[in-house]
Amino acid sequence: MYKKILLTFVLAICFVLNGHAVLKEKDLAHTLSILRTELTNYHSELEQRAGLQKEQQLQVRDNIMTAWSKSNQNALMLYSQKPEYVFDLTYACHEATEQYRTFKESVMPFRAFLEKTNQEISRYDSLITSLTGMYTANLSERSKIDRNVCLTLAVNIRHTLKDNSEQFTEYIKYYKTTEEHLRNLDHYANKRYSDIQNSIFSNSGTSYLVVLSQLKKNLVETKETVQTKYFVKSKTISQWDPKIMIGLFVSIFFYGAIALVLNVVVIRFLIPKRLRTTSFLEKRNCVMLATSVISLAIILGIVRFTVDQNFIYMASGLMVEYMWLLGVILISLLLRLDGHQIKSGFHIYSPIMLISFIVIAFRITLMPNDVVNLSLPLIQLLCTLWQWNVIVRHNKNIPKSDVFYTYCSLLVFSLSVISSWAGYVLFSVQVLIWWMMQLTCVLTITCLSGWLKEYSRRKGIMQQPITQTWFFRFVYFVLLPVLGVLSVIIAIYWAADVFNLSDTTKLIFTRDFIHTSNFMASISTVALVITLYILFSYINQTSQGFLYHHFEQSDPSTAASRMVMAKNVIQVVVWGAWLLISLSIFHVSNTWLVVITGGLSTGVGFASKDILENIYYGISLMAGRIKVGDYIECDGIRGKVSSISYTSTMIEATDGSVIAFQNSQLFTKNYKNMTKNHGYELDVLEVGVAYGTNIAKTKDILVNAIQQLGITDPARPVKVVLTQFDDSCITLKILVWVNVLTHYGDDGTIMECIYDTLNAHGIEIPFPQREVRILHANEKEEAEALGPNQE
Repeated sequence: MYKKILLTFVLAICFVLNGHAVLKEKDLAHTLSILRTELTNYHSELEQRAGLQKEQQLQVRDNIMTAWSKSNQNALMLYSQKPEYVFDLTYACHEATEQYRTFKESVMPFRAFLEKTNQEISRYDSLITSLTGMYTANLSERSKIDRNVCLTLAVNIRHTLKDNSEQFTEYIKYYKTTEEHLRNLDHYANKRYSDIQNSIFSNSGTSYLVVLSQLKKNLVETKETVQTKYFVKSKTISQWDPKIMIGLFVSIFFYGAIALVLNVVVIRFLIPKRLRTTSFLEKRNCVMLATSVISLAIILGIVRFTVDQNFIYMASGLMVEYMWLLGVILISLLLRLDGHQIKSGFHIYSPIMLISFIVIAFRITLMPNDVVNLSLPLIQLLCTLWQWNVIVRHNKNIPKSDVFYTYCSLLVFSLSVISSWAGYVLFSVQVLIWWMMQLTCVLTITCLSGWLKEYSRRKGIMQQPITQTWFFRFVYFVLLPVLGVLSVIIAIYWAADVFNLSDTTKLIFTRDFIHTSNFMASISTVALVITLYILFSYINQTSQGFLYHHFEQSDPSTAASRMVMAKNVIQVVVWGAWLLISLSIFHVSNTWLVVITGGLSTGVGFASKDILENIYYGISLMAGRIKVGDYIECDGIRGKVSSISYTSTMIEATDGSVIAFQNSQLFTKNYKNMTKNHGYELDVLEVGVAYGTNIAKTKDILVNAIQQLGITDPARPVKVVLTQFDDSCITLKILVWVNVLTHYGDDGTIMECIYDTLNAHGIEIPFPQREVRILHANEKEEAEALGPNQE
């Protein structure tokens, strides 16, 4: 209905808008001619639309009367409800508040239409004034005629718009009356909602022990309540008649039996033999139950949208939600459990399925409080004992996740029993409904997660490059966790909707539990920030994966080094964006941030001078001076660069130790990068040969022998040069380019080669020699040497 009103208003606005405008022409005569054409066309359009506009005005009037009639119906339903009929009262309150919300949304285009019409009338008033006061003495006859025609057309258009506005203005009076009536209903419904919330969460009723002590009296009162609500004869048949309720449940069981029979026939006799594997046969009964539940849910969904009956519409919707719970449990068991585990899995979820059906049945039949208070605590106690029994018997035969869920169910059952026996029966009902919805969401997510995990294992997705698996990772690492976060809010909202408290729950979610001038937070904003954290975490990892793949394709040797800086930059950008968005969501004051930042900047600047310096030099180093895997030498320490961060660089020294250099220290030192250019370094080795050796021949022998080793740089030949004439030898220096990574071992190999080559060719390697002569002295010389005191 309200969509028709909205469409009518949009069309009415289109009638008012002029699609053309007069721009600056060559002169006044041309302008009047163009204006005459535009006004003539617009006047003709208004006349052609006059009939359609009358039909739309009649439709608006009919819609107003329909809204008024429905508001009166909701008023009678709302004001006649008894406080002890909580389900009836919440349904009536929901209908009243929902109509008021929809009405406010539908009336906004109508008001916009009136404002636009008034603007158009004002515009044509100005046009008429301009045409009337125009000086015409210097105009041609043609221009005078155009001016008179324009004036006549503008006056007629203005009258038409005014008449339309006045006609719609009459309707606005009815709208205001209806709006006032609906506002009063909404106000009353919100008061009743407040009473219902107090009865659920604040005000406890009579303890169940007291109820049992007065069982006879309570049974009599409950019997009278049931007879008054369900068995009072009336000449008028209500859409909420007990016979219709009973007929609905009979129909559900009837269609359920038909669905079960059809699925049994199909699965037992029509499934091809090649599909009847051992695993399928073990799960066949569960498959039949799952397909039957899905079939029944489809039937109920069709009934909900084809039968024009309020009770059927409400009840079938709740039953479809219950069928979803059953279907999710059964399908989850089929996908995650083996054949020998299916039966145990069905047993452990049976208590929650039964109690959920009882609660939904209470809601569908709008059960009075007396019946709920008398029967539900005992049912909850029995289901709790049943849940404990199936845990003891079957938990060893099911996966750990299901064990966890069963203990959660037991905890919820225990909480509901304690609440109901203490007098908070409606609160216990709310807890049970919430857990039913929450378990439905959790099992749905668990089922999807298990299926995706198994699919990933079979296809080996996690071992493939991220450029090929980014979408799967998005689903697995983003959508599923986000659904897990939102499932809590969805379950609470869904459970509250059973009591028709969805609007109140929405207010609770959006209301700020922290509200200051500089910071505001609500349940919805916290959930949004957590969701964004999951999303930005995925963006961070995916961006790094794409960049690393690009670096590895372009230059594998430098990929790790370039990835270090790219990783740091991506983290700063991504998490900086998340932080700024989160601060905006929490409405953190910019003034407050500026004050805090200004106060801390000076102190932090002095305190973190060295840190900032290291960060600056770290960025400079990562920009290309060194990279991970380079061999460098600094302060006599040679080693491999293992990591580069914003503050320090880690070196794995050749002696096995790990040394950290601050970036500022390393940047300012005269370190040597041994692998930046080509990975070879020049070594100068010395050897001495005897005087008289043929130097030219010796040089050729050594060069050939060393090059045959294959451990020097092929692009740089070995050189042997004579450096000096020492006391006992001629000193030769051998210039070789050896690999940096095998520097020490190659030097030793080359020295051995030199020694063996010289020996093999009979070339002497002299070494320093000294002669010591011992002379014998006579007695007189000995006495003189010892002196007179030694005689």
